[in-house]
Amino acid sequence: MTQRTASPRHFLMCPPTYFDVVYAINPWMDLSGSVDTDLAVAQWETLKATYESRGHRVDVVQPEPGLPDMVYAANGGIVVGGRALAARFTFPERAAEGPAYERWFATEGAPAYTSLGQSVEVMEGEGDLLVAGDLLLAGTGFRTTPAAHAEVAERLGLAEQGITLVPLELVDPRYYHLDTALAMLDDGSISGSRTVAYYPEAFSPAAQETLRELFPDAVVASAEDAAVLGLNIVSDGLHVFLSDRATRLADDLKDRGFVPVGIDLSELLKGGGSVKCCTLELRPAVGPLTPEMTR
Repeated sequence: MTQRTASPRHFLMCPPTYFDVVYAINPWMDLSGSVDTDLAVAQWETLKATYESRGHRVDVVQPEPGLPDMVYAANGGIVVGGRALAARFTFPERAAEGPAYERWFATEGAPAYTSLGQSVEVMEGEGDLLVAGDLLLAGTGFRTTPAAHAEVAERLGLAEQGITLVPLELVDPRYYHLDTALAMLDDGSISGSRTVAYYPEAFSPAAQETLRELFPDAVVASAEDAAVLGLNIVSDGLHVFLSDRATRLADDLKDRGFVPVGIDLSELLKGGGSVKCCTLELRPAVGPLTPEMTR
């Protein structure tokens, strides 16, 4: 079994102070249901505390009234090599989130992170862009466009960082973002072997073939675990933070040497998000993470 090692991460999160389901822009949103905002805040605080208890740094962007989905920080942009590109959203209901995250990158994130402003093309951040070592797995089909993939590659300088962008087409509207159908578990920087988990049926036949070629030893998730957003995961290389409802997937992760950490985010699931949706990783320019680099 591969020896797993945790590495410290720097995350950005946004509390669900104004979280609610007041529009329906994905199949998870049910306008006939109700949301317990106090419970959503408590569940979010548990997730934040769980990260911190494992040695990870969490910064917080302040929520803004009228932006109920701002809690899904992963969609706010992407940060690679100390360069931060804020999102541009598909739906007008979320349009103001992009500038809100860009303001954080330009002020609170500086000087460790350089803001590149907001993307020109429709690009929904780490919802569709997952770093896998020297690969950037890039989802498209429902939100982020292929044109955005090209923009991200250019503006983040992926080639000069030795990172190759790999497009993957999504075909199931329930899994409208890449991070709902695929999870990066180990980028291989310490273990020497990249490991992902994914739900094949969420992808086009061509994308499935690409994933099989790149990750022949991937953890293949069941339909049941995918259907509770069990693949909406954050991993530090050892600890895997995921929905407590994804029980079979948790067992599979244990078999691979990971330590699953179940989190109850039942309220935020009502908006179509879970652990990863709430978590944007801030990747510094060079070297290991230190407090000086992230303040």
